[in-house]
Amino acid sequence: MARLQLHATTVLLGDRGVLIAGDSGAGKSTLALTLVRRFGLSGRFAALVSDDRSDIEICDGRLLASAPEPLAGLVEVHGLGPRSVECERRAVVDLLVRLVEPGLAPRYQEGDCETVAGCAVPCLALPRRQAEQACSVVLSWLGVAPF
Repeated sequence: MARLQLHATTVLLGDRGVLIAGDSGAGKSTLALTLVRRFGLSGRFAALVSDDRSDIEICDGRLLASAPEPLAGLVEVHGLGPRSVECERRAVVDLLVRLVEPGLAPRYQEGDCETVAGCAVPCLALPRRQAEQACSVVLSWLGVAPF
């Protein structure tokens, strides 16, 4: 199995894996924690898989994300540093969220896909450092938001 490492954070929301990519300081960890909290408030299972770096494998034509061993079970809390959290070992990636400069994020998402390691993955380009707004879009895409 081919393996690569991405500068990305992964969460598992129910049975859906969300890979969050963006530059340092884009808000990957903040969005991940916001998604886990808000999804969990709906009474559903939610957990972090990896923070800041995600190992990616291709399995049966799908992306499988996990944490690199030294980072497993850790999340960076801005201003405090790494903290231990309970994590899932891996998740099949169902959605890629790319955190971009606000001016580059489309006002309306068109259902775009991005190819990662030869696999087409649905992709949302969302404004960086706007976790609450991005969380609402992701949860809506997953069919969880109240609208």
